[in-house]
Amino acid sequence: MVEELLAAGAAAGAGIAVYVASAARVVKQYERGLVFRFGRLRTGVRAPGFTMVVPGVDRLRKVNMQIVTLPVPAQEGITRDNVTVRVDAVVYFKVVDPASAIVEVEDYRFAVSQMAQTSLRSIIGKSDLDDLLSDREKLNQGLELMIDSPAVGWGVQIDRVEIKDVSLPETMKRSMARQAEADRERRARVINADAELQASRKLAEAAGVMAREPAALQLRLLQTVVAVAAEKNSTLVLPFPVELLRFLERATAPAPSGPGAPAGAQPPGPVPTPEPGPDPGPSRASVPGPDAGPDGVAEPPQAAA
Repeated sequence: MVEELLAAGAAAGAGIAVYVASAARVVKQYERGLVFRFGRLRTGVRAPGFTMVVPGVDRLRKVNMQIVTLPVPAQEGITRDNVTVRVDAVVYFKVVDPASAIVEVEDYRFAVSQMAQTSLRSIIGKSDLDDLLSDREKLNQGLELMIDSPAVGWGVQIDRVEIKDVSLPETMKRSMARQAEADRERRARVINADAELQASRKLAEAAGVMAREPAALQLRLLQTVVAVAAEKNSTLVLPFPVELLRFLERATAPAPSGPGAPAGAQPPGPVPTPEPGPDPGPSRASVPGPDAGPDGVAEPPQAAA
Protein backbone atom coordinates (compact mmCIF):
# COMPACT_ATOMS: atom_id res chain seq x y z
CA MET A 1 0.00 0.00 0.00
CA VAL A 2 2.73 2.42 0.92
CA GLU A 3 4.63 1.50 -2.16
CA GLU A 4 1.60 2.24 -4.34
CA LEU A 5 1.18 5.63 -2.69
CA LEU A 6 4.84 6.41 -3.24
CA ALA A 7 4.61 5.38 -6.88
CA ALA A 8 1.47 7.50 -7.40
CA GLY A 9 3.13 10.48 -5.74
CA ALA A 10 6.20 10.06 -7.88
CA ALA A 11 4.04 9.86 -11.00
CA ALA A 12 2.10 12.96 -9.99
CA GLY A 13 5.32 14.84 -9.29
CA ALA A 14 6.71 13.83 -12.64
CA GLY A 15 3.52 14.95 -14.34
CA ILE A 16 3.61 18.30 -12.59
CA ALA A 17 7.26 18.76 -13.55
CA VAL A 18 6.49 17.97 -17.16
CA TYR A 19 3.55 20.39 -17.12
CA VAL A 20 5.60 23.18 -15.57
CA ALA A 21 8.41 22.57 -18.03
CA SER A 22 6.05 22.76 -20.99
CA ALA A 23 4.17 25.78 -19.64
CA ALA A 24 7.11 27.86 -18.49
CA ARG A 25 8.29 30.67 -20.72
CA VAL A 26 10.97 33.36 -20.33
CA VAL A 27 10.60 36.79 -21.90
CA LYS A 28 13.82 38.77 -22.29
CA GLN A 29 14.25 42.35 -21.18
CA TYR A 30 14.09 43.78 -24.72
CA GLU A 31 11.05 41.67 -25.66
CA ARG A 32 7.33 41.66 -24.98
CA GLY A 33 5.09 38.58 -25.05
CA LEU A 34 1.70 38.15 -26.72
CA VAL A 35 -0.43 35.13 -25.79
CA PHE A 36 -2.80 33.60 -28.36
CA ARG A 37 -5.38 31.20 -26.90
CA PHE A 38 -7.06 29.12 -29.58
CA GLY A 39 -5.97 31.75 -32.07
CA ARG A 40 -7.37 34.74 -30.21
CA LEU A 41 -5.15 37.39 -28.75
CA ARG A 42 -5.33 37.56 -24.99
CA THR A 43 -5.55 41.00 -23.46
CA GLY A 44 -2.43 42.26 -21.83
CA VAL A 45 1.19 42.00 -22.82
CA ARG A 46 3.52 39.70 -20.94
CA ALA A 47 6.31 41.66 -19.27
CA PRO A 48 9.95 40.55 -19.30
CA GLY A 49 10.75 37.67 -16.96
CA PHE A 50 9.27 34.29 -16.15
CA THR A 51 5.71 33.59 -17.32
CA MET A 52 3.37 30.61 -17.69
CA VAL A 53 1.07 29.54 -20.52
CA VAL A 54 -1.35 26.66 -20.87
CA PRO A 55 0.39 23.92 -22.85
CA GLY A 56 -1.44 22.90 -25.98
CA VAL A 57 -3.87 25.81 -25.61
CA ASP A 58 -1.82 28.99 -25.51
CA ARG A 59 0.93 30.10 -27.87
CA LEU A 60 3.37 32.80 -26.85
CA ARG A 61 4.65 35.22 -29.51
CA LYS A 62 7.64 37.34 -28.62
CA VAL A 63 8.12 40.77 -30.16
CA ASN A 64 11.50 42.54 -30.24
CA MET A 65 11.27 46.10 -28.92
CA GLN A 66 14.79 47.16 -29.88
CA ILE A 67 15.58 49.75 -32.56
CA VAL A 68 15.97 47.94 -35.85
CA THR A 69 18.45 49.10 -38.49
CA LEU A 70 16.96 48.38 -41.90
CA PRO A 71 19.08 49.12 -45.01
CA VAL A 72 17.09 50.27 -48.01
CA PRO A 73 18.39 48.84 -51.31
CA ALA A 74 19.69 51.36 -53.85
CA GLN A 75 16.88 52.81 -55.91
CA GLU A 76 17.43 54.22 -59.39
CA GLY A 77 15.33 57.17 -60.46
CA ILE A 78 15.24 60.40 -62.44
CA THR A 79 15.40 63.67 -60.56
CA ARG A 80 13.25 66.69 -61.32
CA ASP A 81 16.05 68.17 -63.47
CA ASN A 82 16.27 64.95 -65.56
CA VAL A 83 19.38 63.37 -64.05
CA THR A 84 19.52 59.60 -63.49
CA VAL A 85 20.82 58.72 -60.02
CA ARG A 86 21.00 55.75 -57.67
CA VAL A 87 20.24 56.47 -54.02
CA ASP A 88 20.38 54.14 -51.04
CA ALA A 89 19.29 54.86 -47.49
CA VAL A 90 18.92 53.34 -44.04
CA VAL A 91 15.85 53.35 -41.77
CA TYR A 92 15.89 53.17 -37.96
CA PHE A 93 12.58 52.09 -36.39
CA LYS A 94 11.19 50.26 -33.38
CA VAL A 95 7.96 48.61 -32.32
CA VAL A 96 5.89 50.62 -29.85
CA ASP A 97 2.67 48.54 -29.99
CA PRO A 98 3.40 44.80 -30.09
CA ALA A 99 -0.25 43.82 -30.63
CA SER A 100 -0.65 46.04 -33.70
CA ALA A 101 2.73 44.98 -35.12
CA ILE A 102 1.66 41.32 -34.98
CA VAL A 103 -2.06 41.57 -35.77
CA GLU A 104 -2.39 44.54 -38.14
CA VAL A 105 0.39 43.58 -40.58
CA GLU A 106 1.72 40.22 -41.67
CA ASP A 107 5.42 41.11 -41.52
CA TYR A 108 6.14 44.59 -40.24
CA ARG A 109 9.82 44.45 -41.24
CA PHE A 110 9.00 43.66 -44.86
CA ALA A 111 6.23 46.28 -44.86
CA VAL A 112 8.56 49.00 -43.58
CA SER A 113 11.21 48.00 -46.14
CA GLN A 114 8.81 48.22 -49.07
CA MET A 115 7.39 51.52 -47.87
CA ALA A 116 10.92 52.92 -47.51
CA GLN A 117 11.81 51.92 -51.08
CA THR A 118 8.64 53.46 -52.47
CA SER A 119 9.10 56.67 -50.51
CA LEU A 120 12.74 56.90 -51.59
CA ARG A 121 11.74 56.67 -55.27
CA SER A 122 9.14 59.37 -54.72
CA ILE A 123 11.68 61.66 -53.03
CA ILE A 124 14.11 61.20 -55.93
CA GLY A 125 11.48 62.24 -58.46
CA LYS A 126 10.49 65.33 -56.48
CA SER A 127 14.01 66.63 -55.80
CA ASP A 128 16.76 68.27 -57.82
CA LEU A 129 20.26 66.91 -58.05
CA ASP A 130 21.66 69.80 -56.01
CA ASP A 131 19.18 69.02 -53.21
CA LEU A 132 20.23 65.37 -53.15
CA LEU A 133 23.87 66.35 -52.87
CA SER A 134 23.72 69.31 -50.50
CA ASP A 135 20.34 69.51 -48.72
CA ARG A 136 20.06 65.97 -47.41
CA GLU A 137 18.71 66.95 -44.00
CA LYS A 138 15.53 68.30 -45.53
CA LEU A 139 15.13 65.20 -47.69
CA ASN A 140 15.68 62.95 -44.67
CA GLN A 141 12.87 64.68 -42.81
CA GLY A 142 10.51 64.40 -45.77
CA LEU A 143 11.37 60.73 -46.22
CA GLU A 144 10.78 60.08 -42.53
CA LEU A 145 7.33 61.65 -42.67
CA MET A 146 6.38 59.63 -45.74
CA ILE A 147 7.35 56.33 -44.06
CA ASP A 148 6.01 57.19 -40.62
CA SER A 149 2.47 57.98 -41.79
CA PRO A 150 1.43 54.38 -42.62
CA ALA A 151 3.78 52.85 -40.05
CA VAL A 152 1.82 54.38 -37.16
CA GLY A 153 -1.07 52.01 -37.86
CA TRP A 154 1.30 49.05 -37.73
CA GLY A 155 2.50 49.84 -34.22
CA VAL A 156 5.91 50.92 -35.57
CA GLN A 157 7.62 54.21 -34.89
CA ILE A 158 10.22 55.52 -37.35
CA ASP A 159 13.15 56.84 -35.37
CA ARG A 160 15.07 58.42 -38.25
CA VAL A 161 15.91 57.98 -41.94
CA GLU A 162 19.29 58.75 -43.50
CA ILE A 163 20.29 58.88 -47.16
CA LYS A 164 23.59 57.04 -47.35
CA ASP A 165 24.95 57.59 -50.85
CA VAL A 166 24.04 59.16 -54.19
CA SER A 167 25.62 57.51 -57.22
CA LEU A 168 25.93 59.59 -60.39
CA PRO A 169 26.71 58.52 -63.98
CA GLU A 170 30.31 58.90 -65.13
CA THR A 171 29.36 61.57 -67.68
CA MET A 172 27.68 63.64 -64.97
CA LYS A 173 30.72 63.26 -62.72
CA ARG A 174 33.00 64.54 -65.46
CA SER A 175 30.67 67.46 -66.18
CA MET A 176 30.56 68.41 -62.51
CA ALA A 177 34.36 68.12 -62.31
CA ARG A 178 34.75 70.47 -65.28
CA GLN A 179 32.28 72.90 -63.72
CA ALA A 180 34.14 72.89 -60.41
CA GLU A 181 37.46 73.33 -62.22
CA ALA A 182 36.12 76.28 -64.21
CA ASP A 183 34.74 77.88 -61.06
CA ARG A 184 38.09 77.45 -59.30
CA GLU A 185 39.90 78.96 -62.27
CA ARG A 186 37.52 81.92 -62.34
CA ARG A 187 38.11 82.58 -58.66
CA ALA A 188 41.88 82.28 -59.16
CA ARG A 189 41.78 84.83 -61.98
CA VAL A 190 39.72 87.22 -59.89
CA ILE A 191 42.18 86.89 -57.01
CA ASN A 192 45.13 87.47 -59.35
CA ALA A 193 43.45 90.53 -60.86
CA ASP A 194 42.75 91.92 -57.40
CA ALA A 195 46.38 91.33 -56.44
CA GLU A 196 47.55 93.13 -59.58
CA LEU A 197 45.26 96.04 -58.78
CA GLN A 198 46.57 96.36 -55.24
CA ALA A 199 50.17 96.02 -56.47
CA SER A 200 49.64 98.73 -59.10
CA ARG A 201 48.27 101.08 -56.47
CA LYS A 202 51.27 100.48 -54.24
CA LEU A 203 53.64 100.95 -57.17
CA ALA A 204 51.89 104.21 -58.06
CA GLU A 205 52.36 105.43 -54.49
CA ALA A 206 56.03 104.38 -54.61
CA ALA A 207 56.48 106.21 -57.93
CA GLY A 208 55.02 109.35 -56.37
CA VAL A 209 57.48 109.16 -53.49
CA MET A 210 60.40 108.62 -55.88
CA ALA A 211 59.26 111.58 -58.00
CA ARG A 212 59.33 113.83 -54.94
CA GLU A 213 62.66 112.39 -53.75
CA PRO A 214 65.01 111.59 -56.67
CA ALA A 215 67.53 110.00 -54.34
CA ALA A 216 65.04 107.26 -53.59
CA LEU A 217 65.33 105.99 -57.17
CA GLN A 218 69.09 105.70 -56.83
CA LEU A 219 68.72 103.85 -53.52
CA ARG A 220 66.26 101.48 -55.11
CA LEU A 221 68.70 100.87 -57.96
CA LEU A 222 71.44 100.01 -55.49
CA GLN A 223 69.14 97.63 -53.64
CA THR A 224 68.36 95.88 -56.92
CA VAL A 225 72.06 95.50 -57.66
CA VAL A 226 72.66 94.02 -54.21
CA ALA A 227 69.76 91.58 -54.63
CA VAL A 228 71.03 90.41 -58.01
CA ALA A 229 74.64 90.13 -56.85
CA ALA A 230 73.61 87.93 -53.90
CA GLU A 231 72.79 85.06 -56.28
CA LYS A 232 76.48 84.78 -57.33
CA ASN A 233 75.70 85.22 -61.01
CA SER A 234 78.42 85.73 -63.60
CA THR A 235 76.30 88.30 -65.44
CA LEU A 236 74.99 91.42 -63.75
CA VAL A 237 72.17 93.33 -65.39
CA LEU A 238 71.90 96.99 -64.41
CA PRO A 239 68.70 98.87 -65.12
CA PHE A 240 69.14 102.10 -67.05
CA PRO A 241 67.14 105.04 -65.65
CA VAL A 242 64.57 106.41 -68.05
CA GLU A 243 65.16 109.92 -66.68
CA LEU A 244 68.70 109.89 -68.11
CA LEU A 245 67.36 109.08 -71.56
CA ARG A 246 64.90 111.96 -71.31
CA PHE A 247 67.73 114.30 -70.28
CA LEU A 248 69.80 113.31 -73.30
CA GLU A 249 66.79 113.70 -75.56
CA ARG A 250 66.21 117.24 -74.36
CA ALA A 251 69.89 118.09 -74.76
CA THR A 252 70.05 116.93 -78.40
CA ALA A 253 66.66 118.22 -79.53
CA PRO A 254 66.80 120.29 -82.88
CA ALA A 255 66.06 124.05 -82.84
CA PRO A 256 62.55 125.02 -83.95
CA SER A 257 62.15 126.20 -87.58
CA GLY A 258 59.29 127.98 -89.31
CA PRO A 259 57.55 131.33 -89.16
CA GLY A 260 58.01 131.60 -85.42
CA ALA A 261 61.71 130.77 -85.49
CA PRO A 262 64.23 133.65 -84.73
CA ALA A 263 66.02 135.37 -87.64
CA GLY A 264 69.25 133.77 -88.74
CA ALA A 265 68.46 130.54 -86.98
CA GLN A 266 69.51 127.53 -88.97
CA PRO A 267 69.07 123.93 -88.11
CA PRO A 268 72.27 122.31 -86.95
CA GLY A 269 74.08 119.99 -89.26
CA PRO A 270 76.64 120.04 -92.07
CA VAL A 271 76.04 122.25 -95.10
CA PRO A 272 75.64 120.13 -98.22
CA THR A 273 78.28 120.79 -100.96
CA PRO A 274 77.32 120.64 -104.63
CA GLU A 275 78.68 117.75 -106.59
CA PRO A 276 81.02 118.58 -109.51
CA GLY A 277 79.46 118.32 -112.95
CA PRO A 278 80.34 119.02 -116.64
CA ASP A 279 81.54 122.52 -117.75
CA PRO A 280 78.44 124.45 -118.86
CA GLY A 281 80.52 126.58 -121.25
CA PRO A 282 80.60 130.40 -121.60
CA SER A 283 77.73 132.17 -120.08
CA ARG A 284 75.59 134.62 -121.88
CA ALA A 285 77.07 137.46 -119.81
CA SER A 286 80.51 136.92 -121.40
CA VAL A 287 79.36 137.26 -125.02
CA PRO A 288 80.46 140.74 -126.41
CA GLY A 289 77.71 142.91 -127.61
CA PRO A 290 77.64 145.82 -129.99
CA ASP A 291 78.65 148.26 -127.27
CA ALA A 292 81.49 146.20 -126.05
CA GLY A 293 85.02 147.46 -125.94
CA PRO A 294 88.13 145.89 -127.25
CA ASP A 295 88.40 143.72 -124.15
CA GLY A 296 84.87 142.45 -124.54
CA VAL A 297 83.63 144.58 -121.64
CA ALA A 298 80.64 146.84 -122.29
CA GLU A 299 81.46 150.49 -121.99
CA PRO A 300 79.21 152.73 -119.94
CA PRO A 301 76.88 154.92 -121.97
CA GLN A 302 77.91 158.55 -122.54
CA ALA A 303 75.86 161.25 -121.06
CA ALA A 304 74.00 163.50 -123.51
CA ALA A 305 75.31 167.01 -124.03
